[in-house]
Amino acid sequence: QVQLVESGGGLVQPGGSLRLSCAASGFSLDYYTIGWFRQAPGKEREGVAYISASDGSIFYPDGPTYYPDSVKGRFTISRDNDKNTVYLQMDNLKPEDTAIYYCAGRPAGEEQSILASDYVYWGQGTQVTVAS
Repeated sequence: QVQLVESGGGLVQPGGSLRLSCAASGFSLDYYTIGWFRQAPGKEREGVAYISASDGSIFYPDGPTYYPDSVKGRFTISRDNDKNTVYLQMDNLKPEDTAIYYCAGRPAGEEQSILASDYVYWGQGTQVTVAS
């Protein structure tokens, strides 16, 4: 059974850090582009970090990872293929980062995309709350 499970969410003060994990079962993350998305109440789901599959593909012109300006320099995505897990390190968190965070997978070999609608496997989400 294909499954993605997020963990690591919680309550953190502004300026603090959290590391989210996205563990896969039933398939190998090596062959998937992984995106982290978030959705705050009343807002559309938005992508915050992406990492290419282990096939050398890139998000042109950035490279194997891509971040929107809203999180660039604060969020870092990485993968551990041995653990079949992708991580999202979030530093200098702000109240506007409060949302449910989801990881999602898109098969390698397809054109890179940052659109949520192009990702086929989704986790159940983990809540991140940034408040003092």
